[in-house]
Amino acid sequence: MTSGPAAAAEPTGGGPTGPDVVLADFARHLRSERGRSEHTTRAYVSDVHHLLSFAADRGVVELRDLRLADLRSWLGEQADRGAARSTIARRAAAARTFLKWAARTRRIESDPSLRLVAPRRGATLPGVLKQGEAGAMLDVAAVRADDEDPIHVRDRAMLELLYASGIRVGELVALDIDDLDLHERVVRVMGKGAKERIVPFGVPAAQSLKEWLVVRPHLVGARSGPALFLGRRGARVDPRQVRSMVHDVLSHLPDAPDLGPHGLRHSAATHLLEGGADLRTVQEVLGHASLATTQIYTHVSVDRLRTSYQQAHPRA
Repeated sequence: MTSGPAAAAEPTGGGPTGPDVVLADFARHLRSERGRSEHTTRAYVSDVHHLLSFAADRGVVELRDLRLADLRSWLGEQADRGAARSTIARRAAAARTFLKWAARTRRIESDPSLRLVAPRRGATLPGVLKQGEAGAMLDVAAVRADDEDPIHVRDRAMLELLYASGIRVGELVALDIDDLDLHERVVRVMGKGAKERIVPFGVPAAQSLKEWLVVRPHLVGARSGPALFLGRRGARVDPRQVRSMVHDVLSHLPDAPDLGPHGLRHSAATHLLEGGADLRTVQEVLGHASLATTQIYTHVSVDRLRTSYQQAHPRA
């Protein structure tokens, strides 16, 4: 993107308005005003960069010249190339957020995305573990922790907490020691939009966390701070390390789906509903802003019920 891609009109107050500056301002808006995570911020900025580059290729070099037809063409091209509906929906959301912000800050005169319609995200989930597979996964982690390697003890505690609480991997790695209440068996989580919630966990997770806290001092270093989970070099554990660990442990279960930490979140929610938890409770545990987001798990439970019925009932 040179000086071309949909350069912005000058906002109120003057100052530099090149596309790189506008994207940097938009990123700050997402972080400070909208409370978006670094992951979401990077994704939205990348999506808007893609839009502006597409517009520049079509000869739209000023942001104020961007029209609804350009947005529709942008999304249509991605659909023609086989992009997933979820990707197109996310990019449309990023464009709407950006252009609404641009109009509010008077970088453009009006928001061309007001009538932009994108495909809804498909109500689908990645694979989830069966309850027996989840138990087997935790058994593998427990066996590995028997070697008393602090990292393996930590891995077991992280797996137990992920599955017990359904928290996101970003929420897990952000936990500090003071966020944990082993007596009440709850953890304080800072979720999306800087919304705090209290999430319960069970006895097995509490026991594995106690064992981790005993060996945690072996890894403490200058960069540890209050972080609950540490890497081998003493710094706060990274989401990539957690993802790699989950894949590694599940690789020991030949029939289980290859999931990441988010798959454990889906599994926890599905198993809660299968065990009789009501939808509102699951919504609160997961930290969903909308009940509609949580309702997707009812489809998974019903599908499993139907499969079990067809396998077991003589007149299914």
